[in-house]
Formats: sequence, structure tokens, C-alpha cells
Amino acid sequence: MKAIVNVYLKEGVLDPQGKAVHHALGALGFEDVENVRVGKQIVLDIKADSMKAAEKEVEKMCETLLANTVIEDYSIEIVQ
Repeated sequence: MKAIVNVYLKEGVLDPQGKAVHHALGALGFEDVENVRVGKQIVLDIKADSMKAAEKEVEKMCETLLANTVIEDYSIEIVQ
């Protein structure tokens, strides 16, 4: 199974990398972009008995290591 974890800053947390990308896009002529938030994606190959078990295990990983839950949120997608 594959687990896809998207980690992104919580609303209200400043995103200097997102601001830099937004500024660069504007400088390149992409004026219609109103806001940019930058995150990261982690793809894991995982052995599990079920999709539910895989999701539970990956959630533990996120809470322990993959995301700083003080300033970041995350979403998990399990794909067979």
C-alpha cells in the first residue's frame, strides 16, 4: 500500500516561502494568484493488513515525526 501524506502550515501561521513564491509568480506575470501556501508531500510504501490499519499507523507517524502539529496540519490518503 501507498500512503500519501500532505503536510501544510495551519491557517494563521506565517508562510515566508509561500510569500516568496507569490512574489516571484507576480514578477513573472502571473497576476491572478491571490495567495500561496507551501507544504510538503511524503509518500510511504507501507505493509498493513487493511487500509484502516495503514491509516492508523501513518497517523501515529504524523503525530510523532512527520508533522509539527503545533504549527502544521496534515492529510492522509491510503492507496492500494
